[in-house]
Amino acid sequence: MTNPTERSAPLDLDPAEFRRLGHDLVDRIAGHLESLSGLPVNPGDTPTEIRTRLGDAGLPETGMDPGKLLGEASDLLFDKSLFNGHPSFFGYITSSGAPIGALGDLLAASINPNLGGFLLSPMACEIELQVVRWIAEFLRMPASTGGLLVSGGNMANLVGFWTARQEKLPKDIRTLGVTALSGSPRAYVSAETHTWVQKAADLSGFGTDSVRWIPTDSGLRMDPEALRENIARDKAAGDLPFLVVANAGTVSTGAVDPIREIAAICREHDLWLHVDGAYGAPAAVLNHVPEDLHHLGLADSLAVDPHKWLYTPLEAGCVLVRDREALRRTFSYRPDYYPADDTRGGDPGIFFHEFGPQNSRGFRALKVWLAFRQVGRSGYARMIGEDIALAEYLHELAGREPELEPVAQGLSISAFRFVPGDIDADAQAEYLDELNRVLVERLQISGEAFVSNAVVGGRYLLRACVVNFRTDRAAMEHLVATVIRHGRDLDAELRPQGDPH
Repeated sequence: MTNPTERSAPLDLDPAEFRRLGHDLVDRIAGHLESLSGLPVNPGDTPTEIRTRLGDAGLPETGMDPGKLLGEASDLLFDKSLFNGHPSFFGYITSSGAPIGALGDLLAASINPNLGGFLLSPMACEIELQVVRWIAEFLRMPASTGGLLVSGGNMANLVGFWTARQEKLPKDIRTLGVTALSGSPRAYVSAETHTWVQKAADLSGFGTDSVRWIPTDSGLRMDPEALRENIARDKAAGDLPFLVVANAGTVSTGAVDPIREIAAICREHDLWLHVDGAYGAPAAVLNHVPEDLHHLGLADSLAVDPHKWLYTPLEAGCVLVRDREALRRTFSYRPDYYPADDTRGGDPGIFFHEFGPQNSRGFRALKVWLAFRQVGRSGYARMIGEDIALAEYLHELAGREPELEPVAQGLSISAFRFVPGDIDADAQAEYLDELNRVLVERLQISGEAFVSNAVVGGRYLLRACVVNFRTDRAAMEHLVATVIRHGRDLDAELRPQGDPH
């Protein structure tokens, strides 16, 4: 065994080698970004093809040269990835990642702080606190707002749900669990709410039947009167309403619920209002958006994902809570083996492990902090406004084409479908759903453009979401032309024999 006083760890790199490898990797990444618009959005390979390219070797017994290893990894990822930073990527609410965020992740990983608490990461914790304040200010939340960064929207929403559970159900819920309840807990969400709420109800031990799905209006916004009726009915039955979730930008169409009306109902019944703004909340920086986005400050808690419409590389979610101490009441435990508060100067600093489900936490905040400082509020307002304008332009283009039917448009999402000119859409609804379903698949594997799907009013639609600072009007025009070309080809392949062409 090697004498540890003369240790040379296989994983370590001396500064000169690290510098050389880092320069080479940055050059590779810069070249990739430079050529990105000319590459396929998606390689279109099957899982088997990807596994074949990767190889099925077992765990290596000995190591290899790190320069060759980084080159191999770069080639694998550059050749066989779906590029959400490509100008023609519109598939999901995953943004083009800011290059400064990538550099921030390198810096964060190099320092490798643990943001469980101030003692472990003094400057990193203070940067995260500043980022939380900045996000709250950006979204017009009260100055008293606290929060923390988490992995993404699911976790941010789960934290809001668990905080509502603590604050609005019997106070011994943490010790006694559901046995403390005299009735069934009830959470109210619109029919358009993301499936995170089912996970939350399940993991809280309430069961998914505890969720009340409230119908929506013609704009796919929660119906406040239906909400009132459901709450009254549940109270009369002895149930325990505790939470209402409003959407600030739904996944399918970007709809924004009537937050002001919902907030008034919550105050009337002493319910916790949580807003799922994972996607749409950053649009609050603009004036010409649904007015309810300017009232996010009415929420008791709010989820927002910087890795969506703040263009931060994955992962970066954020949960904001009007009363920061509510998070401590929900998550804090103080065993002896946790570090004691540093009381120097009378200020113990933040211990994030008391405010959320994680103990060890990575430095997600740095990339968000860097981007805010690089572009400021005005830079974000410009980019978000341009994304919305491009989605509106796509909707306009679809309306000009006889073979495209625009159906829904909200924030930076446009949903439409391909309808062959000689088809009776009502009479052949089932065929049109199948045609557009296959069309989405064809587009995704083609590498020419990447969209996802939505179902609105029972119709299967193509859904394009623009959260991409590399997208422009030419990309919208290219998407329309590509959809029509592939739609015609598929219709010729799939149309039942005997139907007119």
